[in-house]
Amino acid sequence: MIDFLNQAKSLAENLRQWRRDFHRHPELGFQEVRTAGIVAEHLRALGVEITTGVGRTGVVGLIEGARPGRTVLLRFDMDALPIHEETGLPFASQNPGVMHACGHDGHTAIGMAVAQLLVETAHQWPGKVKLLFQPAEEGLGGALATIEDGALDDPTPDAAFALHLWSQLPAGQVVIQPGPLLAAADHFEITLRGRGGHGAQPHTTIDAILVAVQAANALYSIVGRNIPPSEMAVLSIGTFHAGKAFNVIAEEVALSGTLRTFNADVREILIQRMDAILSGVTQAHGADYQLIFHEHTPAVHNDPHMTEIAKKAARGLVRESDIVQTTPIMAAEDMAEIMNRAPGCYIFLGAAPPQSAPEPHHSPRFDIDESQLPLAAALMAAMAVTFLEEKTSG
Repeated sequence: MIDFLNQAKSLAENLRQWRRDFHRHPELGFQEVRTAGIVAEHLRALGVEITTGVGRTGVVGLIEGARPGRTVLLRFDMDALPIHEETGLPFASQNPGVMHACGHDGHTAIGMAVAQLLVETAHQWPGKVKLLFQPAEEGLGGALATIEDGALDDPTPDAAFALHLWSQLPAGQVVIQPGPLLAAADHFEITLRGRGGHGAQPHTTIDAILVAVQAANALYSIVGRNIPPSEMAVLSIGTFHAGKAFNVIAEEVALSGTLRTFNADVREILIQRMDAILSGVTQAHGADYQLIFHEHTPAVHNDPHMTEIAKKAARGLVRESDIVQTTPIMAAEDMAEIMNRAPGCYIFLGAAPPQSAPEPHHSPRFDIDESQLPLAAALMAAMAVTFLEEKTSG
């Protein structure tokens, strides 16, 4: 096996500088123009064949090995979040209200290092590696946009891998496990309509806020009372908008939220029970409702065989005791769109900061341990080459 780790360690300062530059200049989904430009320039300098503007702002690079073989795709997400940074870091965001609060700055830097590692070792492995620098992972459909724009075409990947730096995991630990890892995500919108009126005469109205409060309380009972304890599901209401004046009974309330599931049957139960509850509560008060669902991403399910390939690659880089498993996580990840089209494995690398309590992802105080960037690059390169070499030898 190629010594990717020592080669990646030689790029440690580059990785740190790349990551900090991206962190200073975060860009929201489908706006990653500067980020994509830096990536494209780096790949061109390495002699990599690239396509830009994939899925609006994505970049695809193709690296060919020394011999014919299969194709593997490595995905790196680039977008930031609409969060005002509160880290106080010397390289904090210079874009007010936008922050890399999920580690995608690190992922983009990792992808640039992986490109360099693979170009330098291309004479040693077969097949092709497709690098996808993806826009708009944070709930905006970036993966699907790149797929619709040909990211998985010419050549079509036979396997796909992705890595996420994880602030809640001790530095150096690697989560590699088969089966469900990240949840499917749905976004729902509820509109409740009553009859407005004077705040001093509530008996002449149908109070939409009263209806909404009762409906919300009932909706929160679904998971605990309708979903088997052996299954995992989340229903969360994230917005509640109503009323315009203190002395007016609101005629309409708008709520929105998310469902997270791993099982299609569980999702169907949630949807049916939501509709039944809203129907019952509104009928009881003489109100009306509208319920709309938007499917965001399917669940991430790691292919068993690709998981074994990922483990084999990791065993050459970390101790066996540092390869761990976790309870499936209810966050969503649109890498699922790619893995539904090519068998794959999605892994976590622990990157909890060494000198402070780890902040959760999407926190305005989020940070990562930059010392893990070389290991992340080595893991991604090793998974790709392990897959390509196995397919050739087998």
